[in-house]
Amino acid sequence: MKQSTKQKRIVQVQQGIDLPINLFQKMPQAKNIQLQDNQFAELREKLNSRNQMLDASVDCIKLLSLDGHVLHMNRAGCLALGVPLTETEFGMSWHKLLPEEVRDACLNAFAEAKEGKISRFVGMSQVADEPLAYWDNMLSPVFNEYGQVKEILCVSRDITIQRLAENKLQRIIERDDLTGLLNRRAFSRVFKSQLKVAREHQQQLGLLLIDLDYFKHINDTLGHSAGDHLLHTLGQRFQQCFDTNIVVSRLGGDEFAISIPNLKSQQQLQNFASIACQQMDMPIFYNGQSINIGMSIGCAIYPRDAQNTSNLLKCADIALNDLKSSGRGGVRMFNHTMFKTLENTTRQLTLARSLIKSNQIIPFYQPKVRLSDSQVIGFEALLRWYDKDQQLQLPSQIFAAFQDYELASRISETMQIKIFQDIQKWIELGLQPLPISINAAPVEFLRDDYAEKLLNRLKQFGISPDIIEVEITEQSLSERGSNYVIRALHLLKEHGIHISLDDFGTGHSSLTRLSNYPVDCIKIDRNFVERMHTDCSALAIVKAITQIGASVSLNILVEGIEKPEQVDTLKECNCHTGQGFYFYRPLSYDHAMELLSH
Repeated sequence: MKQSTKQKRIVQVQQGIDLPINLFQKMPQAKNIQLQDNQFAELREKLNSRNQMLDASVDCIKLLSLDGHVLHMNRAGCLALGVPLTETEFGMSWHKLLPEEVRDACLNAFAEAKEGKISRFVGMSQVADEPLAYWDNMLSPVFNEYGQVKEILCVSRDITIQRLAENKLQRIIERDDLTGLLNRRAFSRVFKSQLKVAREHQQQLGLLLIDLDYFKHINDTLGHSAGDHLLHTLGQRFQQCFDTNIVVSRLGGDEFAISIPNLKSQQQLQNFASIACQQMDMPIFYNGQSINIGMSIGCAIYPRDAQNTSNLLKCADIALNDLKSSGRGGVRMFNHTMFKTLENTTRQLTLARSLIKSNQIIPFYQPKVRLSDSQVIGFEALLRWYDKDQQLQLPSQIFAAFQDYELASRISETMQIKIFQDIQKWIELGLQPLPISINAAPVEFLRDDYAEKLLNRLKQFGISPDIIEVEITEQSLSERGSNYVIRALHLLKEHGIHISLDDFGTGHSSLTRLSNYPVDCIKIDRNFVERMHTDCSALAIVKAITQIGASVSLNILVEGIEKPEQVDTLKECNCHTGQGFYFYRPLSYDHAMELLSH
């Protein structure tokens, strides 16, 4: 059979499937359309999946153009920035959606991302009535096929809960548990910030460094709970008496720091220091007992004294130590001449510690004589040591140590033990020991058990208290804490120990007040003896002290006698005992033993 024309248009393909011939002529175009439709459908599905995935994220995700406009934003981003969820056409400027205070950080991070870097910043924002939120924003560049940045991807995460927890922890970390004040770490951070502001605005910044005088003896005598109560109370008072812009910190122990921004003058800083001192003028009670203590304050000013926080703290500390070395209590402004004083004090304290550790301290004994016949009637024990060249050294080389509570106590303990050992040896040799006076620095009494410890040592060595005399200075009776001194002296006297007041006439004590003190003897200072023959007033003072001292049954001893004419004049003034180089220099143990033997 002949095939028709129509049949000629049919061809056989693949096992009996017949297709029109003209279909092949149209296949490329149809196939392309079908593929494009499929690709668009697939792409649309992918885009929908991507958008659903982005919308499911709690992070705010934004795609930004290089000029900073929003190309796309997920659901969380719209909610966070207050953009309607129905918004499909974006195009708004991203940084203008943010609070003004974080825009600079935003623009800086965006600029880095445009340069192909990953950047990050943390900012705060608030939408409508929502609470303030913290956001961690990370910007990543999106590159085209040529490696050029074409868009910026920004992912913002709400870190409010984390940040609030960090802030709470930070407050815990930076607060002093006892006082509630900033601790040293926090003060360092805030102080640096204050100085930066002062530098930018060309302002002065004041600093007060506060140290409580003899705080350790409060802990030693009343207990650590009393010391804690004192610190807590003082911290509360500081917080209440200063404005909120003034930063108050407890640096540790009994040390406080106060920084005053925008300081107007040195006088204003001194006024603030006076306000701080006044907080100790009001009594602080613990278990019904008043805690009596003072404070010392060192002051420094930026930029006059130093250009950074560490040096400013150092300057205030130098001023504080300079004040302590000349007698505690009060306020001291820093000046650059204090560096030399500090070096000297540090050297003396270091030497004192070394002498104690190496057990180099030894007592020498200066005889006391009866002026009428030069008969030796006793000794004064004096501190000495030999240096590396075997040269005998005087206590003036470690003067600062006698104003340090701990060092003075350790030196005193060492001296007492060695003196009592010497007395023991003399007794064992069959010698009759003469009365010996030992010196006590004012700070030694602040522990409030000086008398008890001395009496216990005498008991341990089997030495009778009536051959011991304790010498104190006028300073001991005039300083804060003199009540501890008087209590100790009464206890010592009750047990037979004699009390002598050294350097009389150089301080603030008066003869009329001597009857209030448990004193047996007063020593006329060498300064009056030196000037007796050139200054009529000095001679008059010697006569007055001798006469009035005798009228209240006090023994009088004159120190610093170096010339025979001084002896004659003192005899005429009815002075009966004395000591000085005219009679004897301080003697070693062996030479003192020889004197006792004769």
